[in-house]
Amino acid sequence: MVAIHTSAPALTLRAGSDAIAHLREHGLRAADVDIVPGAAGGPKALGINGLDQAVFGDFLPSAPRPRTLIGASIGSWRFAAITMGNPRDGLARLADLYTQQRFPKGITAKEVSLRCAQMLSELLQDRDQHILHNPDYRLVIVVIRSRGLMARRGGFGLGLGLAGLIGTNLVSRRATGLFMERGLVYQKGADLPLGPLNDFTTHHIDLQADNVRAALLASAAIPMVLDGVTDLSGAPEGVYRDGGMLDYHLDLPYQSEGIVLYPHFTDRVIPGWFDKPLRWRNGDPQRLRRLLMVSPSREYLASLPHGKLPDRTDFKHYLGDDAGREAYWRKAIAESQRLGDEFLELVETGKLVGRVQPL
Repeated sequence: MVAIHTSAPALTLRAGSDAIAHLREHGLRAADVDIVPGAAGGPKALGINGLDQAVFGDFLPSAPRPRTLIGASIGSWRFAAITMGNPRDGLARLADLYTQQRFPKGITAKEVSLRCAQMLSELLQDRDQHILHNPDYRLVIVVIRSRGLMARRGGFGLGLGLAGLIGTNLVSRRATGLFMERGLVYQKGADLPLGPLNDFTTHHIDLQADNVRAALLASAAIPMVLDGVTDLSGAPEGVYRDGGMLDYHLDLPYQSEGIVLYPHFTDRVIPGWFDKPLRWRNGDPQRLRRLLMVSPSREYLASLPHGKLPDRTDFKHYLGDDAGREAYWRKAIAESQRLGDEFLELVETGKLVGRVQPL
């Protein structure tokens, strides 16, 4: 007897105008995917681990070709885990190492930074060169170069800088360039599939063996939580921090010849970290016209413990109960297999196009 599946869809699919036209004509073909963005979002990445496993373990390997992976913060760590060798093993290791992290009350930014550096070392082991020489994937790590008070190492000065940044962002996203500049760390010999970046001062930094770990640490260096990175080889002198502050969900001018496939935590593109509460500030439809976003549905999220993906607030919620937090996160990781299974099924059956909504 054929099983009857009555569960609600696990995925929401949204796409830009050109992507919708392309999908209606060709469907979603792995060979057409040339760019994959990876958003900042900390532990939320664990909640789409199963989707990443399907995309990078099954779908994209079915049609190998050079692809650009552009990641900020945890997005860059996901892509480092993928480009260093076996994507499935790397993603599983990242999820396991992150889940095991423990941050007791009162821990300093210096100690958090040391623990994250150790986690990165355990993740990459000695496979840095694989990231640089992967034949299929070219990694772009997004960071920011701090300006003004944001360049302070911590304390009251950095707090004032953050307050100024938040207040300025309410008035104008472009004006936040007074506090930070964009840094894109990638191998200079590789093409960067982006249009002109005229919105903020942008530094193009050559990704090399001697700076890949510093770039990954900088890309995840949340102000007041981790120390900024000052030894980013090949970059202009300065303090480098979390790339998600400026490019939270990577609202960038993609220059794709096919499809920009975006495994994402949510169905919205939020330009900057401090734009989260600003419902009127969303991604530029023109920049995202070739983008296909695949994210957990509201019904799927409602089925999870606490009705959401893992996030940084869980460290506070489960303070003193790391075993409880780890169990919750591992449950979310296991459940995310449904996301990957549904994605592959939609591709194989051709039903994906009928589920796509406008971005």
